[in-house]
Amino acid sequence: MDAQRYIAIAILSIATIAASKPEPSPRLEFDAPGSYPEGTVYHKAANVYYVSSARLGSIGKVTPGGAYSVLHKDSTLKSTYGLKLSPDGKRLFACVSDANYSKYTNPATRMKMARLISIDVKSGKRLSDVDLSKLLPGKHFANDLTFDNMKNAYVTDSFAGAVYKVTPDGTASVFAKDELFKTEGVGLNGIAFHPDGFLIVDNSAKGQLFKIDLKNPKEVKRIMTDQFFIGADGLLLTDKNTLTMVVNGGTDKVFKLTSSDSWSTAKVIASTQTEDRFTYPSTATQNGNDVWVMNAQFSQLLDSNAVPVKTFALQKVNYKPM
Repeated sequence: MDAQRYIAIAILSIATIAASKPEPSPRLEFDAPGSYPEGTVYHKAANVYYVSSARLGSIGKVTPGGAYSVLHKDSTLKSTYGLKLSPDGKRLFACVSDANYSKYTNPATRMKMARLISIDVKSGKRLSDVDLSKLLPGKHFANDLTFDNMKNAYVTDSFAGAVYKVTPDGTASVFAKDELFKTEGVGLNGIAFHPDGFLIVDNSAKGQLFKIDLKNPKEVKRIMTDQFFIGADGLLLTDKNTLTMVVNGGTDKVFKLTSSDSWSTAKVIASTQTEDRFTYPSTATQNGNDVWVMNAQFSQLLDSNAVPVKTFALQKVNYKPM
């Protein structure tokens, strides 16, 4: 074989391999230097994604074109995590803590802060600020939240192993605390309200799901699944029988679970693939029929030699059947 023909075949082979290599699912990239967003929620009326910041505590918004701007900023917030819009869409609620990554951490607040704040989505002004840290002794990490159909908010505390309830008038209480929640490190994390009258929560360290009855919160049951999900993070209920679960901690995938018995049991029916290359995915939100996930890139924060990340990305979920 002559040299020119050999080179031509080699180039063709390389091109064929490159063309057949699976591409990651679509990403919406935006520049928010050093912010490390963890929470996200899509606001249909404004056509923007709101994003939190585990590093700076700021709350920003991202347009579909990838333009980032700050909605609310205050260094006393330390870190912001889970985000949800109020049922009327006028306020943005955020979990506030000083768990591990804040640039503004100090001994007075580190692993002690747990707050739930609300922001006016038009002005960016803070409307409410509820302190949850006095409800239970010990360490605290307000991580994620959801709303029921009576406008009550429920907040997971990943260090205290509890779920708090905050009424529309700002009254806070311990809603659920159970032996099943106990673990070292980050425990309870993602949370979702089911319209049939219960909460679904996951536990990062145990990789398990739990069901909490709203009328009887002492009625906590483990949802039996066909596998464990160590590193379980955000949850998103897309319909009564379908749940999106974001898993990081090295797995870095998104799973679709379904249940046919009111979430006594659940099974995985689809997941994202390794080639999607999620980078420490954290929480999920729905835009129309599509689910988008925040790539928090927290692994970078564990590397003292890493250059702070400037560009982050929301990533569309493309499931493959299991």
